[in-house]
Amino acid sequence: MINSNPDSQPGVIQKARELLASKELLVVTGAGISTDSGIPDYRGAGRVEKHPLTFDEFMGSRANQARYWARSYVGWSRVALAEPNRGHFALAQAEQLGIVQKIITQNVDGLHQRSGSKSVLELHGRLDRVICSGCGDILSRNELDARIAFLNPDVYQDQDVEYTPDGDAEVEVGKNFRVPDCGACGAHFKPDVVFFGEQVPLMRVQESQEAVDRAEGVLVAGTSLTVNSGLRLIKRAQKRGIPIVIVNLGETRGDHMATLKLQGSTSELLKEILF
Repeated sequence: MINSNPDSQPGVIQKARELLASKELLVVTGAGISTDSGIPDYRGAGRVEKHPLTFDEFMGSRANQARYWARSYVGWSRVALAEPNRGHFALAQAEQLGIVQKIITQNVDGLHQRSGSKSVLELHGRLDRVICSGCGDILSRNELDARIAFLNPDVYQDQDVEYTPDGDAEVEVGKNFRVPDCGACGAHFKPDVVFFGEQVPLMRVQESQEAVDRAEGVLVAGTSLTVNSGLRLIKRAQKRGIPIVIVNLGETRGDHMATLKLQGSTSELLKEILF
């Protein structure tokens, strides 16, 4: 495995190009590809690691649900207003040219689709959808926010807050904050994302495995591969013996499996590697 900062080793970008050239590529992305769009990540350099609400904590406590939705009601705007960056657009262009066959993303921000990518598997769901935990009814995040606003007319969104990953924000949650329930069955809502401690739906797991089995090369972009659902895909690709190129700022759990590791920003490097 070659591990290199592209600025310190001439030819490393060319080596990445050669490894991936003329191959049907699978791309696996994570939070690092969206940081240049203004969306914080969990484990970026210099960041104090956050400990998000787990699935059991959310499902088992009405107070935790209120805390989640109150914080997300403020923090969602950071995701909703984010725009794709050069890394997203590079992958979309590569797909249009037939270089990238599929993107598997661990992100829940929808920025790959907004940049023009079509073949995207959202491993952990999407933050702009909400699902009823009882009957499975789905509604848009905007519709849920309208219901929250109706129940909590005094909630102040335009405050100076610290935005944290996955549409969250550091805000004080009042005891009187009210959370809307499903009008059809009365159960509580859940963002249509995979929480920490929650299983990825089996159909998505199978689809992701099939994508690895079809790929002739894998490009990992902007993820530390800390979450096992992403790491397993790289292990599967390694067993197949296909080239694995990782582009990330900082170490990843897959570095020892990479054919080539580039330390750098996905916004700066993806276009150079792919074209």
